[in-house]
Amino acid sequence: MKTIKLIFYAGLIGLWTTQAFAQALPSAKEIINKVNARNEGPYVTQEFTMELTDRRGKKQLRKTVSYRKDYEGQRKSVLFFSSPTNVKGTGFLTFDYHDADKDDDQWLYLPALRKTRRISAANRGDYFLGTDLTYEDIKKGTKISREDYTFKTLKKEQVDGKQCYLVEAIPVNDKIAKELKHSKVHFYIDPKTWISLKNEYWDISGNPLKTTEIEALVLIDNIWTVQKINAVNHKTGHRSILTFSGSDYKTELEDDLFVEQTLLRGR
Repeated sequence: MKTIKLIFYAGLIGLWTTQAFAQALPSAKEIINKVNARNEGPYVTQEFTMELTDRRGKKQLRKTVSYRKDYEGQRKSVLFFSSPTNVKGTGFLTFDYHDADKDDDQWLYLPALRKTRRISAANRGDYFLGTDLTYEDIKKGTKISREDYTFKTLKKEQVDGKQCYLVEAIPVNDKIAKELKHSKVHFYIDPKTWISLKNEYWDISGNPLKTTEIEALVLIDNIWTVQKINAVNHKTGHRSILTFSGSDYKTELEDDLFVEQTLLRGR
């Protein structure tokens, strides 16, 4: 009888421990909602450099300026390359709609061809102009698409001494996985800033694909602002380091900055 009671109480303790652990972790939905609700200001101007390094150690340096403005129901952003000469004048314009049933609009202007190319949803997982970030990465920034994934909170884990929530994201279907060109992502989300400090990606076959890490964050005008991103492709050995500067959240941006004609003018 004592043995039965001991087993019974052990079972209760085990159940209580499991439930307590589960309760200690917020739901993935709650975490992702907080990530996407994070204050980024109504508009921002930023400069950033891209340092691209191939597996042999050969480096390329590119400089850009970017602008972003939020509207009711959508976010518009545009960036322009200022150097080197072979990419100067290249522009990228994005309309990111909050309506999940409406496809986002993206246009890439290539001055060498003197034409604007529309980026379709099927190509959003392609790498952006030789970097290790995709068109989708550039468009979303620190936000995470709720419509593309199913999420699960796995555990707490430290990243650079910060206790983060590890959230697993699986594309909702094969079509989305093919568009994004990965089968799984692990987001390490810092509850202090509600920014994912590290993202790990697996390819369609389930092999490690790439890792992106935020290596510097600062508070500017009470907004947590990314200062440095390090992205490495585990298949190619290629690396991209993005360093941001001059983040301006105070200068209001005109609407005519976010139109296709602006790409042709180069700002």
